[in-house]
Amino acid sequence: MDDVVIPAENLLGSEGDGFKYAMKGLDGGRLNIAASALGAAQAALDKALGYMAERKAFGKPINQFQALQFRLADMEIELQAARVFLYKAAWTYDQGLPEGTKYCAMAKRFVTDTAFEVANQALQLHGGYGYLADYGIEKIVRDLRVHQILEGTNEIMRLIVSRQLLSD
Repeated sequence: MDDVVIPAENLLGSEGDGFKYAMKGLDGGRLNIAASALGAAQAALDKALGYMAERKAFGKPINQFQALQFRLADMEIELQAARVFLYKAAWTYDQGLPEGTKYCAMAKRFVTDTAFEVANQALQLHGGYGYLADYGIEKIVRDLRVHQILEGTNEIMRLIVSRQLLSD
């Protein structure tokens, strides 16, 4: 679009602030990605709970084995921590606080990594059946992997956070 002239009255916002507006849009997008990841991970945990109630080994449902119960507990704890962190980031964003971008980046990194790990554990709890499309876990794991890349990779989220820390 060379030599395009746009009248000054069509300017949105302040001249030179376009990048800031784009970055603010990314913050909201990062929260959306994190929320989507959280929901998918919750679905994976719910599927694992259902499967473990039905699947039997040594004459009892596998949800009765303490080692697997511990794994379920850890998955729930991680999801709840991710949920609270996401709420905090959304609140800072809604309030327009200066640290909002940092919190959005931290939440996106933490929640998407946590969600992927929870879904991966849910797949593991399904054993070999976790790879079958019939159970739906393999699709959740595949879908969650891309959340660690969308709206800026999680490595970029770390860069945003570290730059904010170093500038304070």
